[in-house]
Order: sequence, then C-alpha cells, then structure tokens
Amino acid sequence: MTEVSFYHLQAQPLDQALPRLLEKVNERGMRALIRVKENELMMHLNASLWTFSANSFLAHGIDQDAVPEDQPLLLTTEHSGNVNNASVLVLLEDSAAPDVADFDRCLYMFDGNDLQNLQAARQRWTDMKAEGIDVTYWQQEAGGWKKKA
Repeated sequence: MTEVSFYHLQAQPLDQALPRLLEKVNERGMRALIRVKENELMMHLNASLWTFSANSFLAHGIDQDAVPEDQPLLLTTEHSGNVNNASVLVLLEDSAAPDVADFDRCLYMFDGNDLQNLQAARQRWTDMKAEGIDVTYWQQEAGGWKKKA
C-alpha cells in the first residue's frame, strides 16, 4: 500500500524545500515523478533544480524532453501516468492523483501560508484517510521537518 506523507511548508518556499526532499529520494536510489498543475511552475522548478545549490544539482527533466522515461526525477503537468517508472509521486498545487496506488510513496507538499492550499490539503488528507491510505504529516520548522502525525 502507498504511504502518503503530507509536507506543510512554512519556513521555506517550495523551490527551496523541494530540492532537499528530492536529494533524499536520490540518495535512496529511487525515482520520482513530480506532478504540477501549471506549466509556469514546472518551468520555474526545472530551472531551480539545476541551481538550488552551489555545490550540487539534481539531474532531472520535464515531460516535454525527448526521453522523459530516462529521467530519475521528472516534472510533469500530466494528471496520471508514470512515464519514468518512478516509485515516488510528488504532488504540488493539489495535483490530481487517481493513480496514487501505483507508487510506493507519495509526497504531498503544500504552502501553509496559503489558505486555499491549506484547505485543499486538509480535504485530501480526510479523503485519503477515508480510503484507508496510510498518511503521515510533516511540518516544516526552522531546523527542518518534524513529524506531527
């Protein structure tokens, strides 16, 4: 069964927090599909994943690349599918996840400073719990992530 972890952004914006989580995915030898709703955010994250650190970068691609299936980390605006055979699904902007059960893990990231995002995350949490999905909740603090539920 898929394990879904909710990540409540508070201390850092998405383009700073996401690379840190993706580094951990990479360190574990896993592949990730990062699903967004808007092309604009996908292109912004595409650029920031190459430059988020002076000492490293995250090899990745977007679904419009020539060979998306070869990417260890793939940004997409598609609402379903797993082109790069990822074991981790990352949901941003309350993206659709009809295929969440096809992944080993799901990271649902949301901006806690945006009321609409917060409400959407609460609803998604409630829906997933009702479906019997194993969910955990992580809150971002100054020193990193703290598991709250």
